[in-house]
Amino acid sequence: MNISISNLSKIYKGGHRALKDVSLEIGPGMYGLLGPNGAGKSSLMKILVTLMKSSKGSISVNGMDLNKHRAEIRAMLGYLPQDFRFFGKLKTWEFLDYSASLAGLTQRKIRNEAVDQWLDNVGLYDVRNRMANKLSGGMKRRLGIAQALIGEPKIIIIDEPTTGLDPEERIRFRNILSDISQKEVIIILSTHIVGDISSTCKDMALLNKGEVVFNGSPEDLVNMSKGKVWHVSVTQEQFTKMKDEYHIITTIPSEMGWDLEVVAENMNGLPAEAVEPNLEHAYVYFIEYLANQSKGLPV
Repeated sequence: MNISISNLSKIYKGGHRALKDVSLEIGPGMYGLLGPNGAGKSSLMKILVTLMKSSKGSISVNGMDLNKHRAEIRAMLGYLPQDFRFFGKLKTWEFLDYSASLAGLTQRKIRNEAVDQWLDNVGLYDVRNRMANKLSGGMKRRLGIAQALIGEPKIIIIDEPTTGLDPEERIRFRNILSDISQKEVIIILSTHIVGDISSTCKDMALLNKGEVVFNGSPEDLVNMSKGKVWHVSVTQEQFTKMKDEYHIITTIPSEMGWDLEVVAENMNGLPAEAVEPNLEHAYVYFIEYLANQSKGLPV
């Protein structure tokens, strides 16, 4: 399986440019699409799942042009949008049964087995007879995950995958995707939550204002921020001054005043200690670096 995106752009009515010359190569396994809200992630997802057409550029899936083979490519897809909706008058199992039918499971026995298996996988088997609109927010999200994965799609696209899930549910979801990713399947996670990428994806792209500003492994992005993350202990007076000058990630009260984690090129003489960065640090550094570049500020 392979998805090739070439010079893709999307301009909405009124002139808003959501995507600008996006080019990506996506192969089997888990692929992360990371970026702040408004970066263009959802627009790209909607184009990929054939819900919207691009303004220019092309997408091919296994050599098939998306615009010419929409039905064939759509049959390969499992999709969970950020704003997942369902038929509220159906029971939980009935909605998943309907989704399984759409996914091509036409034989009743096979479909019943798949429905029961996926309800169990996402922890909804005990509420299978509850009306879908009576589920909690986290349960509804889990039902959305099940409908995206039932039918064994070859391409799975999930927009903001862990929205509304508690920590235990997030772990369950990530484990499910990790198992699926061992097959010849493409899984694209579009999110602004760094943890969704750092714990699951070997490859990723970072979008900012509709453009791809990084494409590579999470480790490569982390390496770019080495020497840019600092631990510093400051007084309340110093902290007040720093808030407008530095991007502070964490604040912990201390006897002196505050222990801070700061993302910055340098600490301008403050007694700071460099910290080994993680993906969250790298993401903050990269976005801040780009923001300052665009404003013509020192970086």
